[in-house]
Amino acid sequence: MKVYHGSYTTIEKIDLARCEVGKDFGRGFYVTNLREQAEIWATRKGKPKQTTGIVTEFDFDEDIPEVMELKVLKFENYDEEWLDFIVRNRKNNSLKQQVHDYDIIEGPVANDRITEQIDNYIDGLISKEEFLNDLIHLPSHQICFCTVQSLQALTISKPIINSKIHHIGSSILQALMTDYGINEMEATDKYYTSSTYTQLADETTEFYKKNWTEIYQLLKQELKHDGNNDR
Repeated sequence: MKVYHGSYTTIEKIDLARCEVGKDFGRGFYVTNLREQAEIWATRKGKPKQTTGIVTEFDFDEDIPEVMELKVLKFENYDEEWLDFIVRNRKNNSLKQQVHDYDIIEGPVANDRITEQIDNYIDGLISKEEFLNDLIHLPSHQICFCTVQSLQALTISKPIINSKIHHIGSSILQALMTDYGINEMEATDKYYTSSTYTQLADETTEFYKKNWTEIYQLLKQELKHDGNNDR
């Protein structure tokens, strides 16, 4: 299954120690199978950092939880059990202990209105019955990976790497045209025939993790060296 995580930055390594407490399903790494929902998450998390936010795509191997005998909980709908579970987790601010022992939890996510109503319920402003009667059923989905073992089922999709290489290339082509006073065709020829690009395209070098300016400097050195050899 393809799943998505929205954040202010690309996720290259998942660190559960950096995950927040007091979330719907407890402390853990959250993804969704709805890309549009992940894009909303990315936008919200990006604003405080003054970025547009980034969606990272993962492959979730749904056979691994069974093979590893992980403890999984799945909520099919908004119901009383779901509400009670969320309230317990949101009230827990402990960094050391969860209120449950599940490895993976899947179910609906509360939209803004439902989140507000949950807060009202926690504060005793409305009853459980009033809350459940007021639920709005909208397409929503989230999976929380709560333990290190559960993360074995997640791998970053290759398209993310390809996307990063593409963005690096776009920036370099613009810089080549500006700095060397050449057109797009000439810049494309210089870039894609260079050994610098060959190294970038080879994922094992992990050049795609570098800032595009670092790679551009390597390309400029290569072009300067080639130019000297032409004399």
